[in-house]
Amino acid sequence: MPSTTFGPVEFVAIAFPEERVPDAVKIAIADLLGSDVVRLLDLTVVRKGLGGEIDVVEVEDLGDELDITETQLGSSGLAGQEDIDDVAANLEPGTSALVLIVEHSWAREFVGAVRDAGAAVIAQERIPAEVVNEIVELAELV
Repeated sequence: MPSTTFGPVEFVAIAFPEERVPDAVKIAIADLLGSDVVRLLDLTVVRKGLGGEIDVVEVEDLGDELDITETQLGSSGLAGQEDIDDVAANLEPGTSALVLIVEHSWAREFVGAVRDAGAAVIAQERIPAEVVNEIVELAELV
C-alpha cells in the first residue's frame, strides 16, 4: 500500500478588524510552524480596502509582513480562487483575513494505521475553541 503522504487538512480563515495581521498572531503562527503539530500547506492574506477593493497577497509576496516567507509550503495553491472570493465577500471594508491550509501532521501516522487496519473514520467534527471554552466555563459555574 502507498504510504500516507498527508494527515487531515483544514481550511482556516481568520478575519482581522484592520488591514494588517496583528503581531501576536504572527508570533503564534511562527511558533506553530516551529512545531511538528501542523504543516503549513498554503497561506494567503486577503484585504478589503475602505473603498471595497480586494487585494490578495500570496505568501511569496508578503515580504517581511509575516516573517515566514522562508517557510517551504507543503502544497501551495490549495486555497482556490472560489475559497478566496468567499472570504473576500465576507470582509468589511478596511479589514483583512488570513487564509491558512494546514495539515494536521500529528495525525499522519494515525491515518496510515487506521487505513492499514482496514478501519474507517465514521464521524469527525471540529468544535471551535470558543464553544469548548464556553461549555467548560458554564460547567464550572453549575
